[in-house]
Amino acid sequence: MNKRNVFIIAIATVAAAAVAFFDFKKKEDLPIVAIANYGPLSDLELSIQGIKDELVEQGFIENKTVRFEIKDVAFDHALIPQTITALKNRNPKVMVVVSTPIALFAKGKVHDIPLVFHAITDPVAVGIIKNKNQSDGNVTGSSDVQNLNVILDFAKSVLPHAKTVGLLCLTSDSNDAILLDMMRAATASMGMSVMAIPVDHIRDIPTHMQEFKGKVDFIYVAASGLHAAMPTIASEAQKMNIPVFDSEDQSVRNGLALASFGVNYESVGRNAGKLVAKILKGADIKTVAPIYPTLQDHRCFVNKKLAEKFGVKINQKVTFVE
Repeated sequence: MNKRNVFIIAIATVAAAAVAFFDFKKKEDLPIVAIANYGPLSDLELSIQGIKDELVEQGFIENKTVRFEIKDVAFDHALIPQTITALKNRNPKVMVVVSTPIALFAKGKVHDIPLVFHAITDPVAVGIIKNKNQSDGNVTGSSDVQNLNVILDFAKSVLPHAKTVGLLCLTSDSNDAILLDMMRAATASMGMSVMAIPVDHIRDIPTHMQEFKGKVDFIYVAASGLHAAMPTIASEAQKMNIPVFDSEDQSVRNGLALASFGVNYESVGRNAGKLVAKILKGADIKTVAPIYPTLQDHRCFVNKKLAEKFGVKINQKVTFVE
């Protein structure tokens, strides 16, 4: 190889390195959206994708006009402090805090960055904000509150003689405590009742499930840490011939639950994305009100094989899955 070719190759290498460096530098200068996730749960992952999709519609393209820093604590509360600290040190423009324990910790430790809570049932009851429809300091967010009356009405249409709902409640999840209060109010308004079983450890679920035998007409599972044990819940319920209704559709698709009627977490994510976009565009978080799901943000799925197994007829417009 002659000197001229060596020189040309050297120039090209330097130029390529310079382009790569400036491209990296450009990405480094983009505003960061930090997301502290609770763990690898299908609902939460779908909602995070909803945030990204909404931001694209609002003109924020990943690695072109905005960057994402996403970390999860793998459902381990002990990892929350270091996760929030690590994300805060990235100097994000806004931080999305997913789940009650993460949002509460961030609210107490992060005061100079806008916080958008996400996937929290009742942000007022758990102390995230003071007023349902107003941001609080540097905090606003997107709730995933379910319309339980609509869910129970659907369940009654499928199981007309249903009177008692079975509900497992994870004692370490404040959302489950709020859900129980909401379920008690909803069942009372419809002449029904709820049998709630507290669960300290997921490993104890098979034993706790036996308490439902002969006492409940169906079991409802909401979006909480209990979803990690959905296969166990479904297996025990099917042994007792008890239908399971879920808040998310993946378990219906997997043949674990008869039906789901719940909040569409992609919509919940898009709601959070709307709030993030406002902040990225310069809105003062004090003027950015929280968002709650509408009836249109709910959706219904039914597992066809389980419907046949339980001998139920679905007269409403739903999406059937095999």
